[in-house]
Amino acid sequence: MLYTELLRLWDGAVQRADSQDWEGALSQLQQISEPTSCTLFNTASAHLMLGQLHLALKALDLTIGKDERLAVGFFQRAAVMMQIDRLEEALSDCIWAQKHMRGNTVIDYKQLGLRFKLYSWQVLYNAAAVYCRMGQWEQAREVLLSASQERGEVRGGNIEAALDSVLREEVLAPLLVPDNVVFRPRKQDVEQLQQRDFLGKAKVISSMIPNDDFGGFEPLRLQKPGFYEPKVDGAQDSRYMRMRVPYMARGPHQLTVPGRALVFLFGEEDRDGMATVIYDGQRGLLPMSLLDPADVKTSKGKKQNRVPSGIPLPPGLTPPTRPKAQHSPAARPRVSFSSDTPPPSYSTATHATATRAPPSASDPPPVHGQPSQRPGNIPRETLHSEL
Repeated sequence: MLYTELLRLWDGAVQRADSQDWEGALSQLQQISEPTSCTLFNTASAHLMLGQLHLALKALDLTIGKDERLAVGFFQRAAVMMQIDRLEEALSDCIWAQKHMRGNTVIDYKQLGLRFKLYSWQVLYNAAAVYCRMGQWEQAREVLLSASQERGEVRGGNIEAALDSVLREEVLAPLLVPDNVVFRPRKQDVEQLQQRDFLGKAKVISSMIPNDDFGGFEPLRLQKPGFYEPKVDGAQDSRYMRMRVPYMARGPHQLTVPGRALVFLFGEEDRDGMATVIYDGQRGLLPMSLLDPADVKTSKGKKQNRVPSGIPLPPGLTPPTRPKAQHSPAARPRVSFSSDTPPPSYSTATHATATRAPPSASDPPPVHGQPSQRPGNIPRETLHSEL
């Protein structure tokens, strides 16, 4: 069983116990498939309030089975044992309760969710009540005297009044955990059961649809060239409509629309025959009987940025063309080279007659009758023929 479900049923049982609805509390506790010692103790308390002693005793047996050192469980079971005349078992439970107090004069169960403090004198008081039912008055008086000698306890006049009753041989009534005291779940755990909205409600900040207040989610849809049709929950058949005849507003939230006007059907038809539409950036009501389906198509070569209903078009899917370069009138004219004109790779300085440099030591000696092979002395005709 999930711990959250256990907490929910446990808290519901405690709330019904606070309102004295013990049958409702018992119904909530019995739905717990894996009870704890705390919830079983509350079940026993509910049976006690309903007068079902044997069922309460069975629930206390299960409580002690879950927690064998729960002193308040032995204390409560001893009181129930006395009411059904199982005195020897009641006295045994008093002894076990005193033992599990581990020498403490008081145990505060507030940390476990039970607003109750169990004092050692209360355990001794119940033991004296058992001796009274057994007719052992002297034993009862000795137990009460030992309880009166303990210090640091809030007893009031209970022990003194009990001693007077024992001297008169009057049977003492057993002490029980108060009726409205039950184990409660931790407040922090119960608060976490409530759903919290950490993100807050979605708010439309910017939308392509006028007066759009839809804050939900919808899957991504491919946009097609043409009119944008918003999609909202409950309006899967939204479409553009055209007014058959003019219509004047006759009530609240109605629109005044001329004839043949293009509107967008935003909602479904209601019981009065009115439908929610968008016209000229406003949302309102129009009679559904005056609307006809309209086939809206854009003409080729003509792009509209906004339709009469106020709904813009999506951006175009065709990218813009690259602009053509425009030449200024003062642009430099092209130069055509003739066969006698050297190519542009040769500048005037390169093609000018070069001055013969003095021969270096690495140059071969010139041969008489042949021209030099240095680049500066190559004839123009030779260059043209090689090119």
